Amino acid sequence: MRSTERQPFPHRRGLIIVTTLATAYVASHFFRASNVTIGLDLMRDLAIGPEALGALTGAFFLGFAAMQIPCGFFFDRFGPRHTIVGMLILATTGCIVFTLAPSWPILLGGRMLMGAGFGCMLIGSMVVISRWFAPDRFSTLTAMVLSIGLLGNLAATTPLAWASEAIGWRTVFGAAVVFVALATVAVGLVVRDAPAGHPFLARTPEPPREMLRGLMEVLRDPRLRPILALNFCNYACTFTVQGLWGGPFLREVHGLSPIEAGNVLLVAVIAYQFGMLAFGPLDRRLDTRKWIAVGGTMVIISILATLALASHPPIWVAVGAFLGIGFFSASSTMVMTHGRGIFPDRLIGRGMATINTSVMLGVACMQTLSGVIVGAFEPLADGARSEAAYRALFGVLTVVLIVAVAIYSRSRDIKPSDEMRARLQ
Repeated sequence: MRSTERQPFPHRRGLIIVTTLATAYVASHFFRASNVTIGLDLMRDLAIGPEALGALTGAFFLGFAAMQIPCGFFFDRFGPRHTIVGMLILATTGCIVFTLAPSWPILLGGRMLMGAGFGCMLIGSMVVISRWFAPDRFSTLTAMVLSIGLLGNLAATTPLAWASEAIGWRTVFGAAVVFVALATVAVGLVVRDAPAGHPFLARTPEPPREMLRGLMEVLRDPRLRPILALNFCNYACTFTVQGLWGGPFLREVHGLSPIEAGNVLLVAVIAYQFGMLAFGPLDRRLDTRKWIAVGGTMVIISILATLALASHPPIWVAVGAFLGIGFFSASSTMVMTHGRGIFPDRLIGRGMATINTSVMLGVACMQTLSGVIVGAFEPLADGARSEAAYRALFGVLTVVLIVAVAIYSRSRDIKPSDEMRARLQ
């Protein structure tokens, strides 16, 4: 075996750094998911329709996607610490604009700035993990980051519904702005790009032309294309349910109150966290990533198809469907881990940023399209959307995921055992 210089891995300091990044990531999940709880309130307060709500929700992910490639360059050139601190300052600015916005256009701009600023968090955490820990720990620690970040989703369900009714959503968001500012300071004080002796710390930064050449190397890799197809569609479809229309569906079709709908979404997020714990180490146990991702997505397809085809199902069916989507959507981490295995360390920032661009661009497109689909149906007499509108949405999501899995199934699996053999050579 070669020198043990790069085996410091699992390291207490590395875990502290990753935990700090995951804590900051909580804010990203809170702001991206908040519209599922306050969406109907925003429509009422700002006198907007489903199309505008879909565009408003999608704006976060459009800003998020727009910053992925630039952040990939920044990670490889300047390192995660300085990049994340700078982007969190931008996110804080966007959160302030959103919280104080008097009209929909300003709200839209604030949400886009917010998404752009938070766009570095997950990829930055992955870059840090890849430099502080061995490859076979990547999916487990990434799942840990996502699991901690999901506390933001939890806060955006029943707690947000309750607090919004008590003090108004703007006051709640003001408190969240303070959290983001404190998280920015913590990242600057705690995070370090790599452990002592890591080649990244002794690198000669690439000139801009070489960095662009590296990006083209990533984009030309034929192994990446089928992975991008599922990445573009998977999270986009599940988050359209869990992060935008799930709450309105439970309230308008099944008659739940805002807090009751928030409770269902809260439990669905908890199911997602259990899914993260279950799926995170599964690649090491089964020695596959591709087929875990395919299996989890096929279950989600079955659930969405049930929601699309079932007319007036009992409430337990809808609740069970949301819990199932929450748990099995955690399998999407395997697609990210599959993609990470393609790239050498020198391209890790640009490679993971490219993968995450497809994820967030997919969400932005699907959120916007979902508003058009739901808005295409005439509202009922009380202004609510009909069950048919939501069933049409679930049907479209089902078809999109079927096509994505068909494309992804042509990819070549990159197994943990393959990576460990290559590392020992």
